[in-house]
Amino acid sequence: MTATAEKLKTELAGLSAADRANLAHFLIHSLPLPPALREEEPDMELENRSQEILGGKAAGEPVENVIEELRAKFL
Repeated sequence: MTATAEKLKTELAGLSAADRANLAHFLIHSLPLPPALREEEPDMELENRSQEILGGKAAGEPVENVIEELRAKFL
């Protein structure tokens, strides 16, 4: 890691959890996707997972529960 990145890392650690989460989101989305994920692979993954849920092989979790867990963790 560069000296600039190390300095930023130290300074950013002092931000609130919400600000750090927003920055993490921004940084992750600023990275290029691997070639396999640029095309149809995400759609295929969603379709496969949907079929597993509909077929009873996997269980989904209500969105309200997921949002509540994320808020408790990051806000």
